[in-house]
Amino acid sequence: MVGWAEVEIEHDSLDRVLMELYEALLKSPDRNRGTRGDTVELLGVAIRLRKPRARLSRSEDRGHPFSALGELLWYLAGRDDLEFIQEYIPQYKKEADDGILHGAYGPRLMGTKNSINQLQNVTDLLRDRPGSRRAVVQLFDAKDLTENYREIPCTTTLQFHLRNGVLHLTASMRSNDAYWGLPHDVFCFTMLQEMMARRLGATLGEYYHYAGSMHVYDDHVEGVRRYVDEGYQQTVEMPAMPDGDPFDHVEALLDAEAKIRRGEELQAVDVFEQPYWADIVRLLQVFWASGQPEKLDALKAEFSSATYREYLEGRRTKRKRSFLDMITGRNADVAE
Repeated sequence: MVGWAEVEIEHDSLDRVLMELYEALLKSPDRNRGTRGDTVELLGVAIRLRKPRARLSRSEDRGHPFSALGELLWYLAGRDDLEFIQEYIPQYKKEADDGILHGAYGPRLMGTKNSINQLQNVTDLLRDRPGSRRAVVQLFDAKDLTENYREIPCTTTLQFHLRNGVLHLTASMRSNDAYWGLPHDVFCFTMLQEMMARRLGATLGEYYHYAGSMHVYDDHVEGVRRYVDEGYQQTVEMPAMPDGDPFDHVEALLDAEAKIRRGEELQAVDVFEQPYWADIVRLLQVFWASGQPEKLDALKAEFSSATYREYLEGRRTKRKRSFLDMITGRNADVAE
């Protein structure tokens, strides 16, 4: 019989959260047959991340920022197509219907699906009424259950709380894959939280994450054990975003990503003078320069923040998947 676990986790970093969560999942006797297979499950999980900038895992097993950054850009582009995201997260091929991810967050956030830019709505609301409890972004819709789509949103809502000049964020999940999904969710949502805080001229607050079903698929239990065996990681935060409205930089980021994807040479400092955003461009360059040691060495020297340099080392022996890999499905379950 499945019981409510009511697990509450509070830490400064993603790694500390994952360690406690994974240990609890490995001990859980509760199992469930989900849409994609058998899982170990915890019901009613509440997470409080006190330092949202400590959003990147420092572990060998989960320390892959590139796929999370790619997914964030996919959101910000307002896109739902497989073509963009499959280079960063190949396993999405299994979730697409005719090349489209029905549950993609981008169109729902940015208004390309229903013409309502929900992030702009929240911005306008909080500028007018800073203490409002209505600053909610709805990602799950009742219509998502009317068709048998392969993929629908796991996130139901994002709620922004502006209190005394500090912006907190609460994410509510109907379902959460603790191994693949959660690290991406924390990265993308806390980046959006910080972007909204900068847009509103507020201080970055805490991040709250609630999941009705937190689970790990049987295929990933060994990965969870490897992570736990690796041990505790040092808490390291990403640099703070500079002042100004980060959404003003989205178009330039997407343009840079497209050029890097096409193999065009560019210098990050020519795209952004601000070191923070130039380093984000360099992370994209690192991903697309996988398996090219000379390019990686040059990029390592260019990073303004040492925070990102260790992630570069893991790219030296990796290569971008060839067209043959893509059509045969080899390495299709590996996120970067």
